[in-house]
Amino acid sequence: MATTTIQVSREVCDHLAERGLSLGQLAADREVVRRQIGIDLSDEEFDQAPDVLGNIYKIAAEKARTTRDTAA
Repeated sequence: MATTTIQVSREVCDHLAERGLSLGQLAADREVVRRQIGIDLSDEEFDQAPDVLGNIYKIAAEKARTTRDTAA
């Protein structure tokens, strides 16, 4: 298998790390979304879209905290 190196800024690396992603995973995830919805979204369009998965994680974490606090 061939190896490809892509250089990105420290800011991009930090942003991806905050989201728990690597550059490769981000590219793969975007490709899956493009195939699933059948629309070729550009990377710029993805960048302008809301962070749906991040919002879902926040909602789930809040519900888990609420449930834990209620049970205690």
